[in-house]
Amino acid sequence: MKIGRTLLSKLSRGIDQVMDNLGRTVASQTSPTRENSSSATSSVLKEDEKPRTMVAPKEEVIRYIADSLMKVGASKEDAVTVGEHLFTADYRGHFSHGMNRMEMYVQDVVKKLTDPKAKPRIITDFKAVATVDGMNGFGQVTGKYCMELAMKKAKEYGIGMVACRGSNHYGIAGYYSLMAMSENLFGFSCTNTSPLMAPTRSRAAALGTNPISLGARGSTSNDDFVLDMATTCVALGKMELASRKGEPIPEGWALGADGKPTVDAAEAVRTACLMPLGGEERNSGYKGYGMALMVEVLCGILTGSKFGPNIRKWDSSSGDVVADLGHCFLAIDPDAFVPGSRDRLTDLVGLLRGLPTAGDMPVLIPGDPERGHMRKVDREGGITYHDNQIKASKLFAEKLGVQPMRLVEKTI
Repeated sequence: MKIGRTLLSKLSRGIDQVMDNLGRTVASQTSPTRENSSSATSSVLKEDEKPRTMVAPKEEVIRYIADSLMKVGASKEDAVTVGEHLFTADYRGHFSHGMNRMEMYVQDVVKKLTDPKAKPRIITDFKAVATVDGMNGFGQVTGKYCMELAMKKAKEYGIGMVACRGSNHYGIAGYYSLMAMSENLFGFSCTNTSPLMAPTRSRAAALGTNPISLGARGSTSNDDFVLDMATTCVALGKMELASRKGEPIPEGWALGADGKPTVDAAEAVRTACLMPLGGEERNSGYKGYGMALMVEVLCGILTGSKFGPNIRKWDSSSGDVVADLGHCFLAIDPDAFVPGSRDRLTDLVGLLRGLPTAGDMPVLIPGDPERGHMRKVDREGGITYHDNQIKASKLFAEKLGVQPMRLVEKTI
């Protein structure tokens, strides 16, 4: 499918307006289950002043995303791959990496910063390891290709590792761990990102949020371990939300213009200089910095991609620079080591959940909040999006010339 100049011009004129709405949407979209906080629920209801009764069914979310990407040149197969990934992020409660990212992907295609037709290709392939070039295609398409290759190697050699360069934003890291888990493998994934983190003792952002994920199956799906976390103290979207509400942020989340921790949310958004997991050095922030640097070694140094402060900024200030992100994928066959890993994981999870608690809240394991959110979506018959997200998506659909996402009444 060729993208006509008229359509490109139309999209370029309309995208900035939609992106302004999306910026507010990312800040305001919250998930009570994800945050494990009843106060998060009440704050959203106060803003909306009414409960939301409409939800978006799974097939509609995927259809809308896929139609939008096909409109700018993606194949149906690749568009659905991205759509299923972004839906999964929202389904699991990771709204900052779900459907609202799609419009940004379209923007990069229109500006020729992402090639919607690109297919990843293998650069080196040696037994249990391989290097892949994403050829500047969609990150989710490249990521799926790489993890499938790692899984194939793990089934043959017991372990498979694939490093990738030349890619773009690949969504939630946990998606790739879940892919491996679906084949009874352990899955690991990490990626570098645009610089947002200030290394310990620095006042300038030089590393990304650099998320990591590890997933392993228990003897039941309720006992699956799915770690999916950034190596910064908090996501930028949480600071945007606090800024909109005029609320302060906890000390240790971000640095201000003077290079010192700030509690002013508006200043934190302007500087976009997040602190590593742990915050200040005295609170072990250097450990979060070390974890982010570990990811950079695996994804930037090992792969040949851009790394650290050489990666383009996430906002529009980088002009026509392509991302060239690096990813790392690992699949492990636990039976190649010792049998019975799923039963032992269930035993461990049971021991942890059974520990005495310091308050009324139960002990959780990574993956529990997401399972709670998925059960909620299943009960209600679809995903509850923030009103701003719905409005922005409808406007974007009109600009693109695709059918807006259809909403239905909650089933309960």
